Amino acid sequence: MLKQIKVINIIAIMLGAAIFSFGFVHFNMQNQLGEGGLSGITLILYFTLGWDPAFMNLLLNIPMFIIGYRLLGKKSFIYTLVGTLSVSVFLKIFQKYQFTIHLEDDLLLVALFAGVFVGLGLGIVFRFGGTTGGVDILARLGHKYFGWSMGKTMFIFDAIVITLSWITFLDARSMMYTLVAVFVGARVIDFVQEGAYAARGALIISEKSSAIADMIALRMERGITILEGHGHFTKQQKEVIYCVIGRNEVVRLKSIVYDVDPHAFVSIIEVRDVAGEGFTLDDQKQPLH
Repeated sequence: MLKQIKVINIIAIMLGAAIFSFGFVHFNMQNQLGEGGLSGITLILYFTLGWDPAFMNLLLNIPMFIIGYRLLGKKSFIYTLVGTLSVSVFLKIFQKYQFTIHLEDDLLLVALFAGVFVGLGLGIVFRFGGTTGGVDILARLGHKYFGWSMGKTMFIFDAIVITLSWITFLDARSMMYTLVAVFVGARVIDFVQEGAYAARGALIISEKSSAIADMIALRMERGITILEGHGHFTKQQKEVIYCVIGRNEVVRLKSIVYDVDPHAFVSIIEVRDVAGEGFTLDDQKQPLH
């Protein structure tokens, strides 16, 4: 099991936890802005009872640790443990050594920065296989078993917690800006997750499909699949080349195709997620991270 735990993942999860905690302390706590999930509950307890969010983060996550261990497996549990402990540690550090960012008169800017820091931090943690406990675990389970967007799943749970925050310590104005922060955070999480797999799919139809496929394999070292197609108008069988490339390789691919056949038909489609050699696996079929 220890061989499956990667140092780069641990470091990245800790970095993400630090970014999240910095935004949480310097934007949410300093400006009495709410948050979703268990983090939002720690804010409710902090502003109403004065309880330390760093300690409550650990206490409230004990049930989530049990769920994470039973359903996510030992490796994911270790990454979750690292993420949760890191958040509590960094929350304590940033509370002790924080500096004041005077944005009291611009809650929109506060909400935007809160969403960006929280979303970026959690996105990095998720990207490297971890969670920070709480609703993150539930969102990861939804993503793993149902393919739900982690950002959107968290937004639903967050809305419930924000409603409780409105009842306890938020006024209507702060509650609306909290919704802005949570929405921005959800979008940033999705961007970080999907951006890590930024790719495009290319469909190429040509009379010189074999030559084009050979050139793509030679000059770009990308895997190629030949599909059998049938032209509706011509009634002729056609070979369709399909390959997945990086977003920054589109121009290069087109150049290769049109060097071989200036009349080739090329369609570039967006790929939302991709796994396999060249993207998430190396040449030895081992995970890149």
